[in-house]
Amino acid sequence: MDTSGFLGSLNKLLEWISRLAFLNLLWISFSLLGLVIFGFFPATVAMFAVARKWMLGDEELSIFKTFWTAYKREFFKSNLLGIILIAIGLILYIDFKFVLHSSNSFVSILYVPLFIITLIFISMIFYIIPIFVHYEMKMNQVIKNSFFVMIMNPQSTFYMLVGSFGIIFVLSYAPPICILYSGNLLALFIMKPATTAFEKINHKSKWFVQG
Repeated sequence: MDTSGFLGSLNKLLEWISRLAFLNLLWISFSLLGLVIFGFFPATVAMFAVARKWMLGDEELSIFKTFWTAYKREFFKSNLLGIILIAIGLILYIDFKFVLHSSNSFVSILYVPLFIITLIFISMIFYIIPIFVHYEMKMNQVIKNSFFVMIMNPQSTFYMLVGSFGIIFVLSYAPPICILYSGNLLALFIMKPATTAFEKINHKSKWFVQG
């Protein structure tokens, strides 16, 4: 048995475990730094910026420096994106409540199209932040292109949906672990297929609008 090879692999694994834990602690800490309301989206964008660098092969980057730089640079823009997403989410939620509690049979018919619209919106969210950190784009371009990428990559979108809900389901049974491994796992899980989708689209199409 090659002991040196085993120890090398073990050391690599422990390094990644510590890196992921550190990234998640940064995400939680900087979300709290912005009083959660103003910190969550900048911290999430910063976390995805680190994950993107890892996906592109830059494994030796300074996690804190990369995170802090993205957090500062995108603080206002990411919060604007957050306001837009929360507003859309609230509108869909209110519409759902209205349809579910309505006694009007015509209104009840709207449940199916509303469910489809909500599913499309959730699927778009999986691409919005990856596009936000991967490209220099205006806000409307980020949202518009997230829809196109989602439509053009149904397999990746399905993979993200099922896998993300799977991760959340598993972590729900071990809340203490969420302190070290939660947002970071989702960021890596989402960023990998998203980056692959961007590469495929960039090779096949010229419609992708870059600001």
